[in-house]
Amino acid sequence: MENMMIQYASRTIPVLASVSCCILGGGTAGTAAAAAAGRQGLDTLVIERGISLGGMQTLGLVEPFMPTFAPYSDTAFVRLVKERMRREGIEMSDGVTDFGWTNPETLSYVYDEILSEYGVRVLYQCVLVDVIRTGAVLEAVVVQTVQGLAAVQSKVFIDATGDALLSRLAGVPVEAGYEKTGCNQPMSFRFEMGGIDLEALYEYIQSIHDEWCKTRPPYFEIAQARHRDIQYKLEPFFVRGIETGELTAEDAEYFQAFTIPGKPGCMSMNCPELPVRFRAVDAWSYSEGVRYGRAMIRRISRYLIRHLPGFSRAYVSREAAMLGARESFRICGLYVMTEADYYDRRRFADAVVRTAWYIDAHGEKVGEYLKPGEYYEIPYRSMVTREIENLIVAGRCISVSFILEASMRIQPTCMSIGEAAGMAAAWAMSQGISVNQLDWAAIPPQHRSYVSDAT
Repeated sequence: MENMMIQYASRTIPVLASVSCCILGGGTAGTAAAAAAGRQGLDTLVIERGISLGGMQTLGLVEPFMPTFAPYSDTAFVRLVKERMRREGIEMSDGVTDFGWTNPETLSYVYDEILSEYGVRVLYQCVLVDVIRTGAVLEAVVVQTVQGLAAVQSKVFIDATGDALLSRLAGVPVEAGYEKTGCNQPMSFRFEMGGIDLEALYEYIQSIHDEWCKTRPPYFEIAQARHRDIQYKLEPFFVRGIETGELTAEDAEYFQAFTIPGKPGCMSMNCPELPVRFRAVDAWSYSEGVRYGRAMIRRISRYLIRHLPGFSRAYVSREAAMLGARESFRICGLYVMTEADYYDRRRFADAVVRTAWYIDAHGEKVGEYLKPGEYYEIPYRSMVTREIENLIVAGRCISVSFILEASMRIQPTCMSIGEAAGMAAAWAMSQGISVNQLDWAAIPPQHRSYVSDAT
């Protein structure tokens, strides 16, 4: 594309690439989409605003993977990641739970290697600015790169931004927040701590008869959440911090920490959880949340170092490079999934994945678990729109209600949705049809990542 230029906003900007498939966002869903599209032979490009693939898994420090609770839900890409992590010395299975214990630095490397093998290019430190649209077709995206403003042309675009940014710029209608209150799920600002004596911590947890975690180091978890039906054994420990003034009630509202394979003496903190007043869809609110959350990290980490056995020599070793947004914008697609689909254990002929993670809407509602072996499916129709014929949406911003999103947002499910997006893009291009007219159920099974029993 050397020397090719395009007109945008009364200026002439260079075209960095013209590809078959352009994926906006190299996170949980976007990386899977890129791998699937590249494996199918599409000239594929990922536009990533950070310098690591994986998004929340790597930059957001959201580890381990939570389980889908659905039998045989792992699609090919999820299995590949587990195999590659094992090859790099990270065994993701603890042999007891269904958690996918991971390591962010190793995962970043594994993702780079997989996409390189499939011929996928990545533009790092590249931010989506705008779109160029003609009728129902996206012609190009405008991006800000290290060399300045530029454009990328593509036949098919996949919105894996997590916040439906590409879709919104293209004019696709969206929803945000709980339909009843307008509030988003609360965000988290995750961090890691090193220098922990895990055996001393384990012995203390055993001494207070805390049976929350069924495993022991090197795979170990501690947790507490106030104002829940479950009475956590660690709650009195955090309440004492409120009483002494070392913690605020907001600091102690939610706490969780997981060990990290390959990083002895380290734990990933699934906290602090920011108060719900900080919104993932508001630029000023998000930014203030960063500062507020960083102060929460300092109070929590200092309290742990002072008082929790095993933490006396611990320190904050890493902060996430992005807030953990559980929910923000969601597209209004061809089919809008709701909690009724969850409770009905709904099957779809055009399903791309099965899942059974419970309704985990922090700050609003926590639903009951489905019974073992039960699950619901997510249809391809929730990934495409009426407005744009060459756009597929992948990840937590697909067409779902607030409550249903609280179930489908977990990493393995988003990875499988992304994988399906990449395969759908390849099949649509091979057949010369629009992605929003594609019938997933009509694709030969060998060209699909998932085949529903409903077919």
